[in-house]
Amino acid sequence: MLHIPVLRKGRPYRSLDVSRAVHHRTREPFVEISQANVGLIRRDLLDQQEAQKILAAFTTTELMAMSRKAAEYFANDTLPLGDAEQNPQDYVEQVSATTGLPWVMVRRNMQKIRGVLAEIETVVRGLTRMPNISVLDTGSTEYEGLAMSFFPRGDSLGVVLPSNSPGVHSLWAPSIALKTPLLLKPGSAEPWTPYRMIQAFMKAGVPGEVFGYYPTDHAGAGEILRRCGRGMLFGDVGAAKMWKGDPRIEIHGPGYSKIVFGEDMVDDWEKYIDVIVDSISQNSGRSCVNASGVWTPRHGAAIAEAIAERLAKITPRSASDESAQIAPFADPAVAERLSKIVDQDLDGDATDVTAKYRSGDRLVRFEDCSYLLPTVIHVNSPEHALANREFLFPFASVVEAPVSEMPEILGPSLVVTALTADKQLIGRLLNSAHIGRLNLGPISTMKIAWDQPHEGNLFDHLYCRRAFQSVLEPVGA
Repeated sequence: MLHIPVLRKGRPYRSLDVSRAVHHRTREPFVEISQANVGLIRRDLLDQQEAQKILAAFTTTELMAMSRKAAEYFANDTLPLGDAEQNPQDYVEQVSATTGLPWVMVRRNMQKIRGVLAEIETVVRGLTRMPNISVLDTGSTEYEGLAMSFFPRGDSLGVVLPSNSPGVHSLWAPSIALKTPLLLKPGSAEPWTPYRMIQAFMKAGVPGEVFGYYPTDHAGAGEILRRCGRGMLFGDVGAAKMWKGDPRIEIHGPGYSKIVFGEDMVDDWEKYIDVIVDSISQNSGRSCVNASGVWTPRHGAAIAEAIAERLAKITPRSASDESAQIAPFADPAVAERLSKIVDQDLDGDATDVTAKYRSGDRLVRFEDCSYLLPTVIHVNSPEHALANREFLFPFASVVEAPVSEMPEILGPSLVVTALTADKQLIGRLLNSAHIGRLNLGPISTMKIAWDQPHEGNLFDHLYCRRAFQSVLEPVGA
């Protein structure tokens, strides 16, 4: 059986304590993963300053060059995997085995990560909003006549990672170019991607001493977040709630992303069905940027019918099928539980429109795997329990609500695609503190620009601007 070790300062460490991730189809153990206990993590994190000094010795330009090399190694090379080796196809099949994602979706996520690393200069300029990125080398710079200085908020970034989809790993990938050591706790069912990314970075010349890879339990994850200067947490509402009051921790929970119609475009809703369906269904609905709601002042029933008819054409296929559009659940019990949650809230004010387009239940079995078929709910009231929900499969509620009450009625939303040219509505959306990313016009909620932060700004999370003035020649100008 494959074995994935702990990485302590980049060096493999085989623990006596192991966990096993199972194959989503056979339910047989597929990979053995060494576990790091709290004591080991605590010891390793005593000298984080040394790792930061190692990265500080490189220029940002040098680290970005290494990131670009790592992009190609990650996507195309054979890299170490414990005592074994892993080529790109091995990686695709292994991620698919433990997460359920079809091969084609793993490859798309793989290319997303490669893209962030390959376009790292554009990413860093987008995060810093400065053309002169040497400020990370010199500590100060002058931009448009203004003297500026930044300093690190902490010695390292600790990241507690999920298992739903590999694409989320693109969010911490710029940390190395931003001179920040990484301590990663992988998801229990997706240990592959962070390990492979670390190996790609090291092959590209980044010293292993700046990486920690700690498969661990909840206590170990908490130890990483408590002891790192800055943290990043991916998790559900319960996990996010535990750390909500800690400014050191950037929380990535449910996205509740939405499509919003204005009065001026809603009568032409048929023109936008493609972008709505893409927003809901891409990556099997597993991303926080997948749309889980369509909010409209009218035509809700007709919009729900059109979306449901399109999504009902998505059916389970084999993992190797290049046309696969939906993924099974690695744990069949989770699929059953989620389907029951949806059903228990269906009533006179919430209708499963997709039910008429499928021959049986939402929960289906195919090749010994459990799938939840795409589901569209027409909701009459914004206050209904299903009006603002998110699940790990293609799911969306179509909700009718007055434009005059938007965006307040929408609630927190990671992405909002606004189908409107109404300046007043756009102004309210722009002024909303509850919208993480705003797309104006028919742009899929899934579309990501390299020069735009995803959720929060990694540079602002890792660095703080200090008051700065000087009568000397600007350094790094």
